[in-house]
Amino acid sequence: MPEPSKAGTGPEEKKVEKKEEKKEEKKEEKKEEEKKEEEKEEKKEEKGSEDSKDDSLDDIHPPEPRDPEGLFINKPQSVLVDSGKDVAVVARVDGAQLTAKPTIKWFKGKWLELGIKSGARFQFKESFDKESKVYTFELFISKVAIGDRGDYRCEVTAKDKKDSCSFNIDVEAPRPTDNGNVLQAFKRTNDAKDDAAGELDFSGLLKKREVQVEEKKKKKDEEDPFPPEIWELLKGVTKKSEYERIAFQYGITDLRGMLKRLKKIKVEPKKSEAFIRKLDPAYQVDKGNKIKLMVELSDPDLPLKWYKNGQLIKPSAKYVFENVGLKRILTIQKCSLADDAAYECRVNDEKCFTEVFVKEPPVTIAKGLDDQQVLVGDRVVLEAEVSEEGAQVMWMKDGVELTREETFKYRFKKDGKKHYLIINEATKEDTGRYKIMTNGGESEAEVIVEEKQLEVLQDIADLTVQATEQAVFKCEVSDEKVTGRWFKNGVEVRPSKRIHISHTGRIHKLVIDDVRPEDEGDYTFIPDGYALSLSAKLNFLEIKVEYVPKQEPPKIHLDCSGAAKENTLVVVAGNKLRLDVPISGEPAPTVTWMKGDEEFTAREGRAHLQDQKELSSFVIESAERGDEGRYTIRVTNPAGEDTATIFLKVVDVPDPPEAVRVTAVGEDWATLVWDPPKYDGGQPVTGYLVERKKKGSMRWMKLNFEVHTATTFESTRMIEGVLYEMRVFAVNAIGVSQPSHNTQPFMPIAPTSEPTHLVLEDVTDTTATLKWRPPERVGAGGIDGYLVEYCKEGTDEWVPANTELVERCGFTVRGLPTGEKLLFRVIGVNIAGKSPPATLAQPVTIREIVERPKIRLPRHLRQTYVRRVGEQVNLVIPFQGKPRPRVTWTKEGKALGEDVHIRNSDVDTVFFIRAAARSHSGEYELRLEIENMADTATMRLRVVERPGPPRAVRVAEVWGFNALLEWEPPEDDGNAEITGYSVQKADTRTMEWFTVYEHNRHRRCTVSELVMGNEYRFRVFSENLCGASENPGVSTNTARIPKAELILKPPQFREHDFRQAPQFLTPLVDRSAVAGYTTALNCAVRGHPKPKVVWLKNQVAIGEDPRFLARHSQGVLTLQIRKPGPFDGGTYGCRAINELGEALTECKLEIRVPQ
Repeated sequence: MPEPSKAGTGPEEKKVEKKEEKKEEKKEEKKEEEKKEEEKEEKKEEKGSEDSKDDSLDDIHPPEPRDPEGLFINKPQSVLVDSGKDVAVVARVDGAQLTAKPTIKWFKGKWLELGIKSGARFQFKESFDKESKVYTFELFISKVAIGDRGDYRCEVTAKDKKDSCSFNIDVEAPRPTDNGNVLQAFKRTNDAKDDAAGELDFSGLLKKREVQVEEKKKKKDEEDPFPPEIWELLKGVTKKSEYERIAFQYGITDLRGMLKRLKKIKVEPKKSEAFIRKLDPAYQVDKGNKIKLMVELSDPDLPLKWYKNGQLIKPSAKYVFENVGLKRILTIQKCSLADDAAYECRVNDEKCFTEVFVKEPPVTIAKGLDDQQVLVGDRVVLEAEVSEEGAQVMWMKDGVELTREETFKYRFKKDGKKHYLIINEATKEDTGRYKIMTNGGESEAEVIVEEKQLEVLQDIADLTVQATEQAVFKCEVSDEKVTGRWFKNGVEVRPSKRIHISHTGRIHKLVIDDVRPEDEGDYTFIPDGYALSLSAKLNFLEIKVEYVPKQEPPKIHLDCSGAAKENTLVVVAGNKLRLDVPISGEPAPTVTWMKGDEEFTAREGRAHLQDQKELSSFVIESAERGDEGRYTIRVTNPAGEDTATIFLKVVDVPDPPEAVRVTAVGEDWATLVWDPPKYDGGQPVTGYLVERKKKGSMRWMKLNFEVHTATTFESTRMIEGVLYEMRVFAVNAIGVSQPSHNTQPFMPIAPTSEPTHLVLEDVTDTTATLKWRPPERVGAGGIDGYLVEYCKEGTDEWVPANTELVERCGFTVRGLPTGEKLLFRVIGVNIAGKSPPATLAQPVTIREIVERPKIRLPRHLRQTYVRRVGEQVNLVIPFQGKPRPRVTWTKEGKALGEDVHIRNSDVDTVFFIRAAARSHSGEYELRLEIENMADTATMRLRVVERPGPPRAVRVAEVWGFNALLEWEPPEDDGNAEITGYSVQKADTRTMEWFTVYEHNRHRRCTVSELVMGNEYRFRVFSENLCGASENPGVSTNTARIPKAELILKPPQFREHDFRQAPQFLTPLVDRSAVAGYTTALNCAVRGHPKPKVVWLKNQVAIGEDPRFLARHSQGVLTLQIRKPGPFDGGTYGCRAINELGEALTECKLEIRVPQ
């Protein structure tokens, strides 16, 4: 279409055009910028692949930080592309995490694998960089169509590791190339008009519109949003649901438009020329089993190939090919999930398709989840083990499914059969019940997240030191990661040459070397992040020495409050104690230490003495309970003596609680009881901490963070049917004791609900039969059995009817008083105890009800009952009647024989004959009697056997090639009707019998097609329902078919001489073969009589060499050379010889050795 001429455009119209063009340009700028960036990246990738080997892919794509959670370094990105253009999607995988080469699969939608579409439009590329250990995978789609729009998925698998990611390909329809605005379409195309006229040409606009509509129709026809191969699939659809599946598989959203177009297409049923029977649309097989795919061909010589996802299948132990007549069978052995794919059978240009679905067995939970109790900020790892590797599982929290897309808080990990749910930093919101589910089981665990609480295991102690000595402040907290700061009189202490601050594990130390008077003061340690402070005081002891010219009595300088010189010191077990006692006296006094009544003199070891000038020290490196007691220091010199007493008290954590036991359990709770510890550690016990765990697990969960003061605790929120163990800790001011012994394993269970549908089934003078159904709620404890009790109406004294539990849902209570009115009830019992009782609504009177006798004769006994001789007769005939009726059997009014056995019960009678005989045939009568009431029934029994042979078999007449045979019926018919006769004939020379007639109902027959010149004898077998007679009736005479006269006429022609000297129709041809590969030389020869063939090599006859195999089949000669070597080359010949002459053909054989 010609463009509007620029001669007719005015200045105003140009402004309008420019404004509209600017708006359109701004809208398109963003899209064009995105396309340019994508094109630049694609150009860089193309340049990088064309560069030399020294330029690695990392120069174009800088390596990104490796994702610890997955295998992808660069995930495929979503793409926007115009219809008809090409698109490439690239994924890069970290090979450093893998031990073997990974496999990659590209999917469209949920399950359509693009590998089956590999060909002209879909291409797959892969490469590996050895330096960076990075695998690069590329999906290339040429000439993208609207049907290629949708979600895609990339899945990488390598042994026990697997990862996947999703991306989107959006396809836009091509934009019109004519960028002219609307106003230009109205311009006149006549150049003769003035430019300033500005007239609009509406007729030209209408013409242009008609042309545009035609072009749009053409473009719609050219741009088909539906892939061409979809119509072949839709033609064969028989179910409506298949239309939706195919539309979803190919990403088609306009389902209604697809069906409308399908209606317009004329479906011409095309009969397959190659296939008589094609593959079924789909097959299903259980994992581990084998499956057979079968087609039937019209010609057995047609070439056939099998394909899986577009890849040719070759015969192997996994895939077995079978040819049975016209049938071609592909057997897939031990199907796995990898065999779940699309299969194709090709015969020349014809194809048929099918899909094989492999059904996985249910995946069970081999090892369940464990309950966990953590603090805020801790890492939580929930671990479970399933029965199969690579199984799909679902994680749930409080009944809601957890997915990776919803939040990045949860991390899912697979390692073989083990599955992990990881929460890196737990918060209070993560508390709940977590569940892992498979298609064959589930496991649940509780996660409790608590706020951090810091416990002080060792407080700071006050220190008294002298000048130049070392002061050490030490404290211990429960968390190793906690840091803190030291303060002196409210001012933070900074490390220096004399002052050292250290943090080792849970212990924090402040060490002051060379103590000075200015170091005296209050020291405080404050942990970071906690409202807690630990304080102690440093006392500086200044020693003043005064010169006394005369003697001075000794004196002990201790701060002793009160009149008695006795101090009490308290030390925590495990801490160091240093007791410095200043003394004075002139001359220097002698110091003596006493522990109790014994003198203490040790200078080395855990507890020892240290003496300095005017100072005596008692040091205990690590205090123990045995160090507790009264210590006395005595100083003496010539001027006198002085004594002081110190009482040392060692405090420690208490002993574990004793006699920890579970006294009661319920459906989800248990009551725990224990005794206080024997030793409280020197400090009163402030409370207890309780923990529990599942049996077999190593993870304990705290049940209380605040100390529990009582010695009884009720644990709740337990899972019924799971074995648990519990333990208790004692707590005092010093710390927490060691754990107590674990309780015996126990299971939270509850009694069952009451049995249901309790009814009275039967009652007699002394018995009552009850029936019921199991309880609606049984629980994890199961049910061990039932107790049945009864009591008289108007009393509450229930009498047990059974001493042992009844397992089935029915019981007959015996020994009941006749005529009494009794109430009955049933109680379910399991390991948790008795259930609530189920009681009959009305009392039962113990009295038997008379019921008229009635025989329930089975339907097959209402007719004559037939058995063969020697077979067993075992008939059960039920009846009704109360009380138990009297049963009488007779045969035709007489008593039964000794070989007929009768066994009677309350509800039926059994008629039994071990081996039936002909004499047992007859009419039997069954009679029931209760008082003056009776009922009778008749049964007819017939015992049959094979019949005897026919009588008077004879040949009545012979004519032509036919013979008439007649006979009489047998004397013994075997007590059954004769159903027919079998007739056989035999030539008197061979006496081989051949059947002529079977099941012949008449006593005569005509035997035809007898052979001339033969004499025949006949025999007949009689038949009834037991079979043919054991012996036949043989004809008394024979049938002879006479021969006609034959005259020999000699031939009147001369025989043709077919003899011919040997002649090679197809000579040997020079050829070349590869060393080590079997080769063959072929030629064809003609000659009569059959010529003798001799094979020659270099004019020498080839003897019985096993490497040479010569064959001669209908004139075709073959010499097979097995695995020839270089020395097998040369001139080979074939010589054919007969009595008329000989012929020779030769060829050269070259043996090539592969380099």
